[in-house]
Amino acid sequence: MAYVRIAMSLGYSGGFEETVSGLADYEKAGLQVVQVAEAYSFDAVSQLGFLAARTSRVEIASGIMQLYTRTPSLIAMTAAGLDFVSRGRFTLGIGASGPQVIEGFHGVPYDAPLGRTRETIEICRKVWRREVLEYHGHHYDIPLTAGRGTGLGKPLKIINRPVRDRIPIVLAALGPKNVELAAELAEGWMPAFYLPDSADEVWGEAVRAGTAKRDPALGTLDVWAGASLAVGDDVTALRDTDRPQLALYMGGMGARGRNFYNDLAHRYGYAAEAKLVQDLYLAGRKEEAAAAVPAGLLERLSLIGPRGWVAERLAVFAESGVTTLAVNPVAPTHLERVRLIEQIRELADGL
Repeated sequence: MAYVRIAMSLGYSGGFEETVSGLADYEKAGLQVVQVAEAYSFDAVSQLGFLAARTSRVEIASGIMQLYTRTPSLIAMTAAGLDFVSRGRFTLGIGASGPQVIEGFHGVPYDAPLGRTRETIEICRKVWRREVLEYHGHHYDIPLTAGRGTGLGKPLKIINRPVRDRIPIVLAALGPKNVELAAELAEGWMPAFYLPDSADEVWGEAVRAGTAKRDPALGTLDVWAGASLAVGDDVTALRDTDRPQLALYMGGMGARGRNFYNDLAHRYGYAAEAKLVQDLYLAGRKEEAAAAVPAGLLERLSLIGPRGWVAERLAVFAESGVTTLAVNPVAPTHLERVRLIEQIRELADGL
């Protein structure tokens, strides 16, 4: 069975100091990767730079950095800078996000996510190899040709020498075509709300199609999944802590008929429940929407339960192909959360 790395996401709603405090304890407990999300909060890059300065061993990752508001060249420059300040510990997690954030917060058209993602990855790798950058794609034209610009731009290469000429890329993807793209081009794939029991049924065909076109030099696809974590005989009620987030994504992250997360719940077999959650959420009845999230889905998405049950579910995650597991330790104190990281590391080592 594949070795599973233990990761953890840092919150983005508070200050950097409070989210980083205690990270050394988690690292000592066995945490190997820490990732920073980017929603409509502080940008991920600032916090990642802060993390790089405050840590020495744990790997850092953007999870995810959305690509619509940055040019591919800027994404490449930023990743190279974060890899430099972290001394080669950075993983670039990127994704298209969705219309709710890209159009609703940034005011940028959400168009051609597949094409833009492919071209971004190709351009980033050219920059990191310090090639003179010349790229003429469907979405990015570097340098701009005279017909689209002044014609004065000349091909350039990045001034600094990156620490690595291939920084790992993890692509956040849900739809079949995007998942296929991740399996073809990226070092890793990060699905949201990963249900290991249904992963092959929902994504297997896309993963296999992408893997068939994959460059062997990329290695085996690193599958990043997430799950809330609590271990004990009386902790199952803590699964309810995931209800508000699931309701937000299933109900509010996109319009009716264009919500990727609601579509995913349909594909998991919760079509009626997903429709109810969305109807309630869009009607402004958010608490009722959270209450309507099916208990069975909460159970299967989480690692919350007795130690033996958590060990069994962890094995299911690993058997489905997960190689990096980002856990959200659910406990009232820092010491208890650190102990949860120790426990999941012990269980992962026993796989």
